Amino acid sequence: MKLNSKIIGIILLLLLFGGIGIAKATNYWKTESSKVPATYKDGEFAGEYNPADIRGSYTFTDINKFFKIPIDELAQAFGINTSDKASFKINQLETIYQYLKDNGTEIGVSSVRLFVALYNGLPYDMSEDIYLPQSAVEILKSKGNLTEEQIKYLENHTVNIQNQSENVKTEGNITQSSTDRTIKGNTTFKEIIDWGISKEKIEAILGRKIQNTTSIIKDYCLENNIDFETIKNELQNKLNGLK
Repeated sequence: MKLNSKIIGIILLLLLFGGIGIAKATNYWKTESSKVPATYKDGEFAGEYNPADIRGSYTFTDINKFFKIPIDELAQAFGINTSDKASFKINQLETIYQYLKDNGTEIGVSSVRLFVALYNGLPYDMSEDIYLPQSAVEILKSKGNLTEEQIKYLENHTVNIQNQSENVKTEGNITQSSTDRTIKGNTTFKEIIDWGISKEKIEAILGRKIQNTTSIIKDYCLENNIDFETIKNELQNKLNGLK
């Protein structure tokens, strides 16, 4: 039996729209991306939202909705001072803290995933190098639910952004920072280097090598039994001489 073109067209339309109807009914048809994160499939946390599925398009509101972390606490953790914290998209962090990439570190989406996991005591793959701002680490430690392994990991993956967040006002994608070059208790070696003092000159003042330039100078001095005030004054004099 031969079918004319009109009948064939009708059959194709029925197949097409019938298939879409079935797909919608079974939840396989989606006209827009879903912001609902995936859940753990098995184990103790089966059914709970998995931070590893947090995407760059998520806002602080999305994270608050699914992981119950206060928006103000998220903003504090990542040094965000925007007037609209709720709608802040986490993929903006990589732009705001792009200067960290010069030293091989990065604050971005992975940082938020790790923070959310540790904040809620959820499992997360920590085999890769993921960095968190010191402000985020302080919040995590204050909760008192970190394991010794997690604390040790964070000690080697903490970046100081406090000077930046104190002097940065973020509106959308615009970042403005202060040019203050005063050494404080939370100043890092990286900041000193960015201000014009070479790593070699800093090491000459310290009398030893610096393994991690993102280390806070004061903490480094305490760990190595060096008088911080003496080092601070010598470095500050060097900086003042550059003006």
